[in-house]
Amino acid sequence: MFNRLRQLSLIALFGLATALGAEPYPAGSSQRSVSINGETIELFAYKPAHYKGGPVLLVLHGLGTNAPGYRNYAIPIADHLGMLVIAPLFDRKRFPTWRYQTGGIVRDQRAEGEFTVEPEARWMGRTFLDIIDSVLAAEGRPDLGYSLIGHSAGGQTLSRFAAFMPHAAKHIVIANPSTYLWPSRDERFPYGFGGLPRQVADDTVLRRYLAQPVTILLGTADVERGADLNVREGAERQGYNRLERGHNAFSAAQRLAQQRGWPFNWKLLEVPDVGHSARRMLGSTQAQAALARD
Repeated sequence: MFNRLRQLSLIALFGLATALGAEPYPAGSSQRSVSINGETIELFAYKPAHYKGGPVLLVLHGLGTNAPGYRNYAIPIADHLGMLVIAPLFDRKRFPTWRYQTGGIVRDQRAEGEFTVEPEARWMGRTFLDIIDSVLAAEGRPDLGYSLIGHSAGGQTLSRFAAFMPHAAKHIVIANPSTYLWPSRDERFPYGFGGLPRQVADDTVLRRYLAQPVTILLGTADVERGADLNVREGAERQGYNRLERGHNAFSAAQRLAQQRGWPFNWKLLEVPDVGHSARRMLGSTQAQAALARD
């Protein structure tokens, strides 16, 4: 049902883009503004010179909101795999932690009892898919596939995207995030599924989460406890540093899948001797491998 609705949405978007004279993205680096649900979003793009209609790669920046830099870091991926890179800019004023890193699912995360969930149209995952749809419409290619990769804060939001947002992404690469959405209702959101209404936190949702095409991409030297590391109680239970938290999250997900007999499609890759560097993580052969895997 979701894929059928998305196809209808793309047909409508394609017609609108044609009517408005939206142009395909040019070869090389470029920038344009798009309106997504009434908000203007800056997109930094890169299309290989010999682009032949490859998939879209949505690249999500970290806390520093360096979207142009992330676009540049992903150029080797684009050239090697023939992908169209799109790096949106999400400023911290309009997209604070509750909305960006933790997905826009719950605004008041200190509430007791059952959380109030925001409308799905306001979730970051919906924004990501709307951006991708706008790119497909501009390209005149509603059939293009897409993948997502995010580093640090961008990895955090993809952890929540993978859990809650229906999508058709081929790959979701989560690199060096400070926290994960733990596959458990024992941890309260945003660190787990606890406190969320049943319709977004039951076993069907957990099972789907573990079946996602997720790759956890970890720098083996990302072990420093710097100022940007989340050190709240829920985060600290995930591990001492980002490397440890990544291994622990993967193991917890794998263990739950084995216990329940559920499909488990997550992968874990390490980038040797790399710390908390978006440039080196996105520029690694491991990132390319994660986005090329079946």
